[in-house]
Amino acid sequence: MVSPRVSIIVVNWNGIRHLPACLDSLQKQTFTDFETILVDNGSVDGSRELLHNSYPSVRLIELPENTGFSHGNNEGLQVAAGEYVVVLNNDTEAEPDWLAELVAVADAHPEAGQVGCRICSMGDHDVIDSLGHGVCADGMTRGRFRLKKWSALAERFAPVSEMLFGTACVSLYRRSAIDQVGFFDDDMFAFAEDSDLGLRLRWGGWKALLATKAVVYHAYSGTGGVFSPFKLYLVERNHYWVAVKNFPLTMLCMLPYYTVVRYLVQIRVVLAGEGSGGDFAASGSKWQIVRALLKGTFDALWGLPGMLTKRRKIMKSARISSAEMRALLKQYRMTFYELLDIEVD
Repeated sequence: MVSPRVSIIVVNWNGIRHLPACLDSLQKQTFTDFETILVDNGSVDGSRELLHNSYPSVRLIELPENTGFSHGNNEGLQVAAGEYVVVLNNDTEAEPDWLAELVAVADAHPEAGQVGCRICSMGDHDVIDSLGHGVCADGMTRGRFRLKKWSALAERFAPVSEMLFGTACVSLYRRSAIDQVGFFDDDMFAFAEDSDLGLRLRWGGWKALLATKAVVYHAYSGTGGVFSPFKLYLVERNHYWVAVKNFPLTMLCMLPYYTVVRYLVQIRVVLAGEGSGGDFAASGSKWQIVRALLKGTFDALWGLPGMLTKRRKIMKSARISSAEMRALLKQYRMTFYELLDIEVD
């Protein structure tokens, strides 16, 4: 039996409201040499029944409980046969030529371990969700140009351009690159696991490319919730681990300082009601969020020995220098105001 060129892994947890649009868009792809693997994380909303009844061609892996986005994808990788592995969120919808564009770019650039695409809002196809990721000085990351209009930025981008790394909302990974550096870190559960993988691929000497003609629409935080305390706990904990595992030592030493700076900026934008600070101020779970952030910091410190062990492994096998990584992180540096959706002139 001939293996498919591409394996698409979709991790699902109670996402039945999103699945039909996502899976139907895969059935409409002009590039057809792929398999779809759906890893279900213990859903109880009828997702599994939907797959059995309406999408029999999709390979379903049923896990007994929610093991997280990272572990779910790792489970999918175990059965994936493609030379390219595509990670796709369940709350997405792809244009018909999306996969063809991704594969064409990957084929033309064997130095690329990751190929990302143009991700726009499900509600407004001109609003950008992500064009690759940027990174803050404390390890926080997010999609670049988020909430800006693609129509206003299109002329700035070539069909294929370099990025620091892409989001696991939608990305193509070269299987040989994954075999070299590993896939997602199970300890992270969800959120920032793509930043960790993206930086590990960079340490491994792989390029990351953005294919802007490949387009996917995303319902942002359709599964996790924008201001879910659990999501914010994971983001707070995991971003420290991203930095500990991947930042050059000189940048890592500055982490406490930049953490204080970020907290001060966050307090300012909350008090001013600006950007995401306004959303926080309007939320009904302020103290739950504060507790989640504090717990995230504590648990990040608790897990520090394990992350330092992982760091030593990454540095031992690195194929670029610390100076080269510092230059990359500087090139794609994001301010804390950008992180919090604040326009700064």
